Amino acid sequence: MRAPCPRRPSAAARLPRLPRLAPLACAALLACHPALQAQAQQVAAVQTITVVGTTPVGDKTVPLDQVPSNVQTADAAQMRALQSLNLPDFMGAQLASVTINHTQGNPYQMTLNYRGFSASPLLGLPQGLSVYLDGVRVNEPFGDVVNWDLIPQQALSDMALLPGSNPLFGLNTLGGALVLRSKSGDTDPGGEVTVQGGSFGRRSVDLSYGQKVGEHGHVFGAFSGFDEDGWRDFSPSRVRQLFLKGGERQADQRWDLSLAHGDSTLVGNGLTPESMLALDQHQIFTRPDETRHQATLLTLNASRLLGDGFTLSGTAYLRRLNGHTLNGDLNDDYDGVDDLNTGVENRTRTTDRSQGLTLQLSKTAGAHQLSLGAAWDQAHNSFEQTSAEGMLDATRGVVDTEEAEVDAKIRGSQRTASVYASDLITLSPALHLTLSGRYNHTRVHTTDVGRADLGLDTNLDGQGTYAKFNPAAGLTWQISPALTAFGGFSQGNRAPSPIELGCSDPANPCVLPNALQSDPPLKQVVARTLEAGLRGWVVQDLQWSASAYRTDNHDDLLFISNGHAAGYFTNVGTTRRQGLELSLSQDADAFDWRLAYSLLDATFRHGACLLSESNSSAGSSEACPGEGEIAVRPGDRMAGLPRHSLKLTANAHLRPGWTVGAQFSAYSSQRVQGNENGGQRPDGVDYFGSGHVGGYALLDLTTNVALGHGVEVFAKVANVFDRRYATGGSLAQNPFDAHGQLLPPDQWRNAQFAAPGAPRAVWLGLRWRFDGLAL
Repeated sequence: MRAPCPRRPSAAARLPRLPRLAPLACAALLACHPALQAQAQQVAAVQTITVVGTTPVGDKTVPLDQVPSNVQTADAAQMRALQSLNLPDFMGAQLASVTINHTQGNPYQMTLNYRGFSASPLLGLPQGLSVYLDGVRVNEPFGDVVNWDLIPQQALSDMALLPGSNPLFGLNTLGGALVLRSKSGDTDPGGEVTVQGGSFGRRSVDLSYGQKVGEHGHVFGAFSGFDEDGWRDFSPSRVRQLFLKGGERQADQRWDLSLAHGDSTLVGNGLTPESMLALDQHQIFTRPDETRHQATLLTLNASRLLGDGFTLSGTAYLRRLNGHTLNGDLNDDYDGVDDLNTGVENRTRTTDRSQGLTLQLSKTAGAHQLSLGAAWDQAHNSFEQTSAEGMLDATRGVVDTEEAEVDAKIRGSQRTASVYASDLITLSPALHLTLSGRYNHTRVHTTDVGRADLGLDTNLDGQGTYAKFNPAAGLTWQISPALTAFGGFSQGNRAPSPIELGCSDPANPCVLPNALQSDPPLKQVVARTLEAGLRGWVVQDLQWSASAYRTDNHDDLLFISNGHAAGYFTNVGTTRRQGLELSLSQDADAFDWRLAYSLLDATFRHGACLLSESNSSAGSSEACPGEGEIAVRPGDRMAGLPRHSLKLTANAHLRPGWTVGAQFSAYSSQRVQGNENGGQRPDGVDYFGSGHVGGYALLDLTTNVALGHGVEVFAKVANVFDRRYATGGSLAQNPFDAHGQLLPPDQWRNAQFAAPGAPRAVWLGLRWRFDGLAL
């Protein structure tokens, strides 16, 4: 096979061979080029060294050129420059291989996809990314979901997106780990006040202040308030975030204690039939769809030099979450004859109480940088669902007509004990070998409180024990000061959560976020990743990278929808995500820009029978003759993931204090949920929708003007050309006409639902920065 780097890579035909180590061959060729070697001498004198944290806790960092993967980093200044509302908003606009699905239609309920793996607040999506804030994994214990509304954006100092199945970051690190670090008073002194408002009734305020106290102490605090009416009908949201931090930093020891609190009410009205969106893109399906969160996280981080080169680091945390959902849905039992209850109101209440401790011992000894750690995490959950039948009003809102009944009530617990080790070995000044491994032992237990205390006809008692040792190895070769080659292998695992264990029976589908049933056991997911690539500098300030990867998920765990807001979890054999990442960036005084292209091939590697009653090919396969089943074959593409994505961000510094920026992004088409076999064929009678949502391109513009005395004004125009587009979709039964009027059941049709993107919007803000006090 010819190495792809001497010329522009072709598209899909070459993709299955990309994850081989051809990029390393390119490195050897480029290293021999005399012009590059001469250029490297110039680059070496000016190159900025980026360091990356390699373990969840402690201060251990290594230069980027010693990390055997395509790590992407950003700091608070870069997030501010793009005027991003939250992390998914920023990452979707800036980082390679990151795409966003607006499945809920709420700016804080985005599904973030990275290399085909998701971090989402939606139960039912296969979660494959772990998210850490100051050493604490913030994936919720009940379903591994990530609540973006509870991450304090204003308090973030920097972030790193680490790809692959890195075992050091524990459970759920199948496709990568997002590592977030908060600000401190000594590193971010001074204050900042920001107010913003504009389209969709959006108004927000952000406050922060940092201060060094005495010779070693520091304090920091941040508050954010966000309110929005929403651009779709009946879609208001409210978010409040508070972050406080204090500590001490000395030469031989440091500690800090932080408190993060979030309080939010989010309305995300989800997918809507394309026929309704074509008439009015502001329309929603049924309502209400409300999620309320109250969460508090208390974190203690500390480290101390012990002598003989040893450093002991630790992280301890306590976390409390209360979550409530209120979902108005169509009543599946409505027959249109005698029953007037056209809707049903589902409510859930979830509480999570979690705590954990991680200790790590590190030492540099000769050519070795060693780390040895142990972690213990425990969570207790309670879950209750009630439902009440009612009537859909003229706005498709559910009005109760009956008393609510408890459908399920459980208590659950999870406990994970882990030990891990890593060693960065300097084989030569230009060659570094990384070896690491982690052993996880997880126990999941559920108790059916509803059956014992309320006499419900359920049987939800169950337990599962999952153990796995995950290894990783990687190599970096700094061929010249301007060129580094890297490659490696990693493995990670994810144990099923209580919601997945309790919702895995096809005969008893669950309404998410939702009812549970007595279900067959599930297997843990094991992911193995191969990655290889190159990164370097072309001229003084022009940086580039190219990488190819392949991740195979064994016993992958998916939620299979029945098209009526219900479904079940099941293992589907092996799935594969593989692809290519290319990036080029330049940071100059007058102009800075970044270009990123990603190619993703996400496919099933084993055949499977999936439930998709609204697919026109359902029940037509000899391999899957069951009612409503479709046959997925090896090589079929996974839904919800565009194959190609291109991003260009640029900022022109027109004069001191005045910057104008542009963010352009383009995505190819994608399959919708329920069309994993690609068999959907619309007939205009019983089946509507192509089974795909089209590709789209968006342009945003930003500007920032400094007025002096720490005051600046800024503005953003999103979706400049007011494009109408969808970021995802699904096949389901549509009971409404284009105007949203309920039809008789014999006129309900199978149709395509879509997640519409927001129209053009304009926001204007004012920021004031001021120095801190001398204490």
